[in-house]
Amino acid sequence: MIPAIFGLSGPTLTDDERDFFRDSDPAGYILFGRNIENREQLRRLTDELRSLDGRAQLPILIDQEGGRVARMKAPEWPAFPSGAAFDALYERAPASAIEAARLNAMALALMLAEVGITVDCLPLLDVRQPGASDVIGDRALGSEPMRVAALGRAILSGLQDGGVVGIVKHIPGHGRAMLDSHEQLPVVSATDRDLQTDLAPFAALRDAAMAMTCHVVFEAWDADRPATLSPVIIDSVIRQRIGFHGLLLSDDLDMKALSGDVPARAAGAVAAGCDIALNCWGKMDDMIGIANALDPIREISLARLEGAMDRIAGAHEAREFATLVDQRDALLAIA
Repeated sequence: MIPAIFGLSGPTLTDDERDFFRDSDPAGYILFGRNIENREQLRRLTDELRSLDGRAQLPILIDQEGGRVARMKAPEWPAFPSGAAFDALYERAPASAIEAARLNAMALALMLAEVGITVDCLPLLDVRQPGASDVIGDRALGSEPMRVAALGRAILSGLQDGGVVGIVKHIPGHGRAMLDSHEQLPVVSATDRDLQTDLAPFAALRDAAMAMTCHVVFEAWDADRPATLSPVIIDSVIRQRIGFHGLLLSDDLDMKALSGDVPARAAGAVAAGCDIALNCWGKMDDMIGIANALDPIREISLARLEGAMDRIAGAHEAREFATLVDQRDALLAIA
């Protein structure tokens, strides 16, 4: 197995993809709108991915946050609220907001599990800061660290109860970035003391199964490299100060915040301490390059991967999707 998660080019596997994935044995896959048509097609696709190596708990990822980040869309699937909806409810009724976030996440998980998706790139633990880039914006769970942590923990719990692993992101925090890392490299000049605000939700949820890095330079910690490529930040900040010891994925390596070719970025992320290199776009040349650039997955990374997926093995809470949504909506109506 190689420490990479790959995207696919379309709604079905091509012959070249099928052969390449069998030969390279990536750790998992990630799906986007281009891979999704309807329930039946999506279930066939995820079943085929599982059949390539026989792993029942294969990591098949998606960004299904709610709000403006949703790969499975209406009319085939219902829309879900963004993080800001739970933040607003928390202002009036914290306990109700936490329960609404949990119910919402469980409903999301049931929807994903139905079509064979096992991992959702949620929750965001980025602490929203005034004046920062809107790339986080209403996706955030708030601007107060412990509120973000409380809602984030409810989301992780709801996802797991519904049979899906959550990924906390974007560690150690994207909330201060003035630029969108999809397009440019953000540089954060905040002091180490100020950055404790950003670290706090991640530290509170240090026991999460998976986390995703951010492509952001933090001058207080490493003025030369973004977090994804910084062994200083990954070891000293993420592993030691935050205390996160789960599976660490890079953010998408095709984002314009990073320089150099994609295979070199993947090798750099793993060398810096990421367990998994994430490459989303299904470009065969890049994927072949990544497979050639990476050594087999490290033993500790494989153990983290298996431990993360083991969290959704076995029975889960039996709830009806419609009931969960109705209960969520009744709570959100309070705000």
